[in-house]
Formats: sequence, structure tokens, C-alpha cells
Amino acid sequence: MEKRRQAMAVAVTIPASCQRTVQRTASSRWTRQNYMTRRLALRACLILSALAITAAQSTGAHPITGRRYAAVMDARGAGWLDRPEREAEEAPERALDIIGIKKGSTVADIGAGSGFMTLRLAMRVGSTGLVYATDIQQAMLDLLAQRLKSGHITNVQLVLGESGDPKLSDASVDLALLVDVYHEFSEPQSMLRGIRRALKAGGRLVLLEYRKEEAWIPIRPEHKMSVAEARAEIEPEGFRFIRVDDGLPWQHVLTFTKR
Repeated sequence: MEKRRQAMAVAVTIPASCQRTVQRTASSRWTRQNYMTRRLALRACLILSALAITAAQSTGAHPITGRRYAAVMDARGAGWLDRPEREAEEAPERALDIIGIKKGSTVADIGAGSGFMTLRLAMRVGSTGLVYATDIQQAMLDLLAQRLKSGHITNVQLVLGESGDPKLSDASVDLALLVDVYHEFSEPQSMLRGIRRALKAGGRLVLLEYRKEEAWIPIRPEHKMSVAEARAEIEPEGFRFIRVDDGLPWQHVLTFTKR
């Protein structure tokens, strides 16, 4: 029995942060309520620590640049995607003016999330155009479906993709737009190959990414990209760099074409 207790003690290591959490709750005299409070505090801390470790282990690094992949935002954080401040921070209508969205064109909103750009794209392509809104989280697509229904928008098709495959038909889109999403790809090379297959001849790939070159922009480093990083990772996958436009408050507009 004693050996079993020792083995269990070795197998279960309580993080120092969790130990401090329990110590803070143990400052008052012992009561059953205090005992239960300490147990709940420890349990919550261990769960959060496990989630943090899982998230850290799930992110990798790009084999060419060594850039660490950012964790994907969960659908429970969709409210942040639609925060009012985003209009001033990203100027989405100006971004679409810079990109140039043609009436009647077919656009893929890769990593559409809750639809911050999807609804604007639907307006731009018009009734003769089509928007594929792709995401790897069904919960995000469900949120977007509600917005499309309430807005009576019918020129958007929802597509559940995979981490390495946008699930789009070959030669089906004129433009693939990635807004604040490429840096989260856990399989960027596979995803880029899928996007390239989906683009028509002469089709464009456009990324909006927070400018890593400017430290003052208040975004975590792993959620930013430099022009050099983007080119180093994207050009080898069959794309030609066309231009970068820095006319937005915080983001690069990076344009590539299918080679």
C-alpha cells in the first residue's frame, strides 16, 4: 500500500501555481466549507493547467521560417471577432476596396468565423456572385448560418473544412481571402495546396495579417506576420507574390496569384 501511495505521488505533480491557489484558500481556520473550497480551487486550477498544456502541445512551427503557429480561437470567443472596436482597428470596407471585389465573382472566405467579412463579401459580389464561407469549426458555421438567415442572405454557401483542407472544389474560386487566420493554420502547407487547387487560373490569394514589423500594434506576436515570413512560407507552395499594401491601420494586405 505504501509503495502504491509513493507511485501515485510521483505520477501526480501539482503545478506551483495551483499550489499557491490552494495555499491562499487555506489561510482561515479549518471548516468543512473551507476544505471543499480548497478542493474545488485545486480541481479548477488543474483543469485549466491541463488545457493550457494541451493548447501549447497542439501548436507547432513552420518548417521553413520556424514561426510558431497560433492557437485557433474557439467558437466561444466569437464575440471578440465582432467587437465594435474592430471597425476602427481593421477598416474592413477599406480593406475590401484595396483588394477589389468584382460583382459576379466567386470568393472563398477561408476561416470565416462568425462572418465578420462574409456578409460584406456577399454584398460586394452581388446576387450573381457567390461566397464560400469555410471554417474548421461547425459551431462557427452555426453562428454564421443564423446571421445569414436573419439577414436574408442567399449567396453564401457554408463549408466545413479541415485543418489541412479547405474542402473546396478544384478551380472553383476567383479569390481566396484569409483575414487574420493564416497564422493559426496548424497545417499551412497542406492548406495552401488545397487553396491553390481551388483557385481558377489567375486566381488571387489575399491575406490580411497584423504587421509584425510594428511592435506598437497591441496584438500578441504569434498573431502577427511579417511580409518576409508570409513570402517565405507561401511562395514555395505555387504562388507568386504581387504586392503588399499597408493602407490599413494595423494590417498588411498581402496579394499572391496562383503560379
